[in-house]
Amino acid sequence: MKDELSKSGMISVIGRTNVGKSTLINKILGQKVFITSRKPQTTRNRLLGIKTKGHSQAVFIDTPGVHSGENRALNKYMNKLAFNSILGVDIVIFMLDSLKWTDQDQLILDRLPKDLSHVLLVINKVDLIDNKKDLLPHIKKLSNSYDFKEIIPVSSLHNQGLTTLENIIFSLLPERIHDYPEDQIADVPEKFVVSELIREKCITRVGDEIPYRISVVIDSFIPKESLIDISAILYVEKDTQKGILIGHKGEKLKSVGSAARKEIEKFLESKVMLRLWVKVRKDWTNDSSLLSAFGYSDD
Repeated sequence: MKDELSKSGMISVIGRTNVGKSTLINKILGQKVFITSRKPQTTRNRLLGIKTKGHSQAVFIDTPGVHSGENRALNKYMNKLAFNSILGVDIVIFMLDSLKWTDQDQLILDRLPKDLSHVLLVINKVDLIDNKKDLLPHIKKLSNSYDFKEIIPVSSLHNQGLTTLENIIFSLLPERIHDYPEDQIADVPEKFVVSELIREKCITRVGDEIPYRISVVIDSFIPKESLIDISAILYVEKDTQKGILIGHKGEKLKSVGSAARKEIEKFLESKVMLRLWVKVRKDWTNDSSLLSAFGYSDD
């Protein structure tokens, strides 16, 4: 490939919690790279997904969902990460949830720099709109709120509009040499992906409050001849949360481990021995030193 023919760009995907940012990127990449769930604030870090087509390479930044009304240190960190992600990128994708418009959406709109030339507004979950005639007035109203390059209705879950969106993204990429090999699809360490897969299984198996109070730290990751031996610690904030996560006679934690192990084996393409422990670190989501120790750092 000749460098002068190469196109490459960074695309930041921003939106409030639970609009489907991770699902959208996973669909464009063609495989699951980032964890997803129906519960808000699943994504906590700035993550990169990479798609290369011929001479063009798109690098997607998956960001935490912007939210308000919560002043814990973890939430402040996540909001800061999301807004910082739109600085210095080539394309911004601002995602909305169907016809909904919230204070968080307005907050994002207000924070979008007026001099950005490539901001795409993506209206997700259009399959959930009962009366499709309501979509056009919604688009018209939004088009008057900001100078969007394009407004694209999609349904990430059902692959509607994604080809159009992808074509627009690749057409806007600037001429630039590629930063990643053409077969690389993510820029995250294996241990991080493993910890996220475990956290995803925790999120889908507990109540509404506990997911925001769980952090997963890989304690050991030892490749052996026939398998990879992994130990992980699941940190929560209260003894009651520990009890819920472990479950009656350890059944809940066993279910988490079994489901996580299957996905980890698929990801690592290896047999895995997975051991999980649950520990309490009181108020860790509001403790800056613990946040840093758990990997939530601006560095």
